[in-house]
Amino acid sequence: MGRVTAPNQALPVPPADLPGTLGALRAAGHRYQTVKQELRHNLLARMRSGEDRFPGIVGYDDSVLPEVERALLAGHDMVLLGERGQGKTRLIRALVTLLDEWTPVLPGSVLNEHPLHPLTPASRALVAEAGDDLPIGWLHRSMRYGEKLATPDTSVGDLIGDVDPIRIAQGRTLGDPETIHFGLVPRTNRGIFAVNELPDLAERIQVALLNVLEERDIQVRGYQLRLPLDLFLVASANPEDYTNRGRIITPLKDRFGAEVRTHYPVDLELELALIRQEADLVAEVPEHVLEVLARFARAVRESPSVDPRSGVSARFAIAAAETVAAAALRRAGLLAGPAGSPAAGSASAAGDATVRPESPVARVGDAVSVTSTLRGKVEFESGEEGREIEVLAHLLRAATAETFRARLAGLDLSGFTGLVAEGAMIETGELVSSAELLRQVGTVPGLAKALDRLGLGDAPTPEQAAAGVEFVLEGLHLTRRLGKDVTDSGRTVYGGRS
Repeated sequence: MGRVTAPNQALPVPPADLPGTLGALRAAGHRYQTVKQELRHNLLARMRSGEDRFPGIVGYDDSVLPEVERALLAGHDMVLLGERGQGKTRLIRALVTLLDEWTPVLPGSVLNEHPLHPLTPASRALVAEAGDDLPIGWLHRSMRYGEKLATPDTSVGDLIGDVDPIRIAQGRTLGDPETIHFGLVPRTNRGIFAVNELPDLAERIQVALLNVLEERDIQVRGYQLRLPLDLFLVASANPEDYTNRGRIITPLKDRFGAEVRTHYPVDLELELALIRQEADLVAEVPEHVLEVLARFARAVRESPSVDPRSGVSARFAIAAAETVAAAALRRAGLLAGPAGSPAAGSASAAGDATVRPESPVARVGDAVSVTSTLRGKVEFESGEEGREIEVLAHLLRAATAETFRARLAGLDLSGFTGLVAEGAMIETGELVSSAELLRQVGTVPGLAKALDRLGLGDAPTPEQAAAGVEFVLEGLHLTRRLGKDVTDSGRTVYGGRS
């Protein structure tokens, strides 16, 4: 919870040329800065150099990020307000890159105390006693981030800390800070602490954060510790949480210096950029298929059948792309097996032992599986119960038709409609190989121009060409220029208008 470093990830090793003692640190001209001063200084440096200030954040350049930058420059703690899947946590974690890569600390300090600014009486005594000979350590910025997902069972002890009865039994007094077992917030001193889904935190627990945000001290079981914590506190929340699961108490909202509203990608290009960046694709997914999925996600988000209060996460489109890629990989795997090798139905299957295996390339027909596998990511209006897959299938067809018109508008596709003008049928489907599909189509006037419009290049592979052909056939069907039927075996047959 407290750190984002993976359990098996090796901790960064400080460079050998960093000062090793307090005296060497002073001699190097190091100056103490608060976390907020550090963030401001490094943000301004990136602005002046033109360096990317928030790597990996897509679609917020002209809206959210300017507000975040103003909050950082003002030194304001902030709350990010937005529906699920809008990248709030990703944005919060990106703030860590604005910290200094290495910062000096007192070795063994659970509060990450700065050698030039010790907090506890024990640390101040240690610095006074050892002086310039005091050994110091260095903390990487990745270890200066704490995070807690707010849940109703979160306690004050988890966040702030509690009295350690064992230390009391050892003879220490209750007023001694050494008797405290510190929680996540003070352990992230001199760093960034994030509370995700803040309204889910019980109101009496939210009260414990009031002093942290304003007075910058903490209270444990009625004992007030005068520890001037150095923190940048940021929280995330869903707007509906103010009235549904819980709310952010008014005094706490008042203590946040900035409230920043996030949003979903405002246009199609940004939606596509997000999918390209985030999706872990196990097969090639052509651009026109990605565009269908991006339009599909936006259509679901805007549909009156979907509850707008819950939102449709950006993870929906990302998972859709990954599912479509997996369908293509499954097809390639099955066609390479005993039942599909050599490529079933290909002209050379009878005698050519060197038939190339099917490469995994997604087709628009692979998107059909998305409607059932991803319906759990969408909250429908109560009146749509039982019709979820039907609604999603309709929106997917609409997204495919929009992409067809956007990509192939004005192109002469009469060669495709001419194929079926005299009763010919073209069969495709999840387990129809590219060789089989292309054999049925043969040489079609206008195919090369269609593939070029779809961005498949001058020399597409058979799998890429098959993906383009299937998209054209489906688009012609959706624009009422071809008929379509689905067989009992699940294959799709395109023919004359029915």
